[in-house]
Amino acid sequence: MNRFALNVFVLAASCLLVPFASACFAAPQAEKPNILFILVDDLGKEWIGCYGAEDIETPHIDALADGGMKFNNAWCMPQCTPTRVTLLTGQYPFRHGWTNHWDVPRWGAGGHFDATLNSSYANVLRDAGYATCAAGKWQIDDYRVEPTAMHEAGFDAWCMWTGYEAGNPPSENRYWNPYINTQGQGSKTHQGKFGPDVYCDYLIDFIGQHKDEPMLLYYPMALTHGPLTTTPDNKNETHTDGEAKRARFAGMVRYTDKLVGKLVAALDEAKIRDNTIIVFTTDNGTGGQRNKRLGRVVQGGKVKMSEQNGTAQPFIVNCPGKVPAGVETDALIDFTDILPTFAELGEGTIPTGTVVDGQSFAPLILGQTEDSPRSWIMSMGGGAATLRDGRVVPKLPYDDRVLRDKRFKLWIGTDRKPAKLFDLITDPWEEEDLIASHDPAAVAALQRLSAIAATFPEKDAAPRYKKNPPQSWDRRERR
Repeated sequence: MNRFALNVFVLAASCLLVPFASACFAAPQAEKPNILFILVDDLGKEWIGCYGAEDIETPHIDALADGGMKFNNAWCMPQCTPTRVTLLTGQYPFRHGWTNHWDVPRWGAGGHFDATLNSSYANVLRDAGYATCAAGKWQIDDYRVEPTAMHEAGFDAWCMWTGYEAGNPPSENRYWNPYINTQGQGSKTHQGKFGPDVYCDYLIDFIGQHKDEPMLLYYPMALTHGPLTTTPDNKNETHTDGEAKRARFAGMVRYTDKLVGKLVAALDEAKIRDNTIIVFTTDNGTGGQRNKRLGRVVQGGKVKMSEQNGTAQPFIVNCPGKVPAGVETDALIDFTDILPTFAELGEGTIPTGTVVDGQSFAPLILGQTEDSPRSWIMSMGGGAATLRDGRVVPKLPYDDRVLRDKRFKLWIGTDRKPAKLFDLITDPWEEEDLIASHDPAAVAALQRLSAIAATFPEKDAAPRYKKNPPQSWDRRERR
C-alpha cells in the first residue's frame, strides 16, 4: 500500500471511531441565534432614559443600549394595526391593506389577519427550525372564531390577552384579573394575577423548556397602553387627582423596564444570553401622556407622523459578543425590515412569490457594516378602517404618509401631492416647512423624495383575508 492510500485509510478509520465522524469532512455549522423581540405598546422616546427622557428611570432598557446598538432613525407605523401587520409581513400598509386600525375581537365583521394569505416572520423562522412563542397582545384575530390563529401565524405556543371581545366583559381586562388565551387551554380569567407578569412568566417557562434549540420569542407587551393602572410595585400608592394619571403611567413605564430586566435575567440563568439577539422597540408613540425629553415637553404622538413623538421610536438591539456594544447609529430602518432581518439571522427562507418591501439590516447589527441598506424609509396608517360591501377596507383610497432620507422628510397628502418638507438635521422638531423653499438642497430633496412617492400605487390595497363566519357581535356596515 503506498503512502497516499495508507493516509486515506487511516483518516477513514479514525472517522469511524469518532462519534461525530462528519466533523472529519465538514466544519461545524454556526449555532443559530435566538431572537427575543420586545414590542412595547404606546410608548415614545420621551419615556426612555437612554433617549433623553427626564423624570423617569429605565435602567434595564438603558443597559441594553449601553451594551448594544441604539437606533435614532427607526420608524414604526403611526398606529397599532398598521404597525403589527407591517412587522409580521415585511410589507407597507399600502400593500398588505391594513392602512387603518381594526380591532378584530371588538368589531369583527369577518375581518382578521389571515396567515394563509399573508407571510409572517414567525412562520419563516419556524420553517427554519425555530421553536416559536408569543405572549402579550395580538388583537388582529378573534380566538372565539379562530382558536388556532396563533399557530397559523407561526407560533408553537402562546399566552395572549384576547383583546376586548364584544359581548364578553371579562375580556376587557389585560392587566388585573386578565382574560388570556393560552395554547391548549383556551381563554379564561386569571383571578388575582397581573397580566404582564403572566405573559412574561410564560415566556420564561418556554425559555427553560427550549433553551437547547433555537427560539423566537415575541413579546408584544400589553404595557403601557391604557387604561391607566397600578402595578404590583405601586398598587398601594395614593395621589391627588392631579398627580394620579402621571404617577400611574410612570409606574407602568417602570414596570415595563422591570419586566425587560426579568427576561434578560432569565436568559442569563439559562446560559443563552450571548446567543440571544434582543430587539427592543415600541409599536407607536405614547397615548395621551406627556414628558420632558432633551429639555422639551413632548406630548405623546400616537397616530401622529411627527418625528420626535410619532414615527421615530426607540429601537435597541443587544447581544453580547454578536452585536457591537455602545453603538449609536443614524442608520435608516423601518418596520418592513423586521421580517427580512429575522429571516437572515435565522437562515430562513421567505416564501416564493412573497413581495417584501423591507431590507435586512442583519449585517449592521452584527457589526459587519456601518449602515443599513436603506436610502429612505416610510410610515403611514391611522384612524379607523371602514366596511364596504361587507369587507374591511381603507377609509380613504390613498392615505397620507411620510418618507425621509438621512436629512429631509417629506409629507404626502391624501391627494398624493407633496404637502410639507423638513430638514431634520437643522430642524428636528419640524418647525420650518421648506416645501416652497428655493434652497438648492431642499429643492433637490423635494424632487428626490417625490419621485420615490410616485412609485407607490395610486390606490392603497385592501386587507387580504377569507371572511370569518358571521357573528352576533359583528360591526354592521352603515348604508
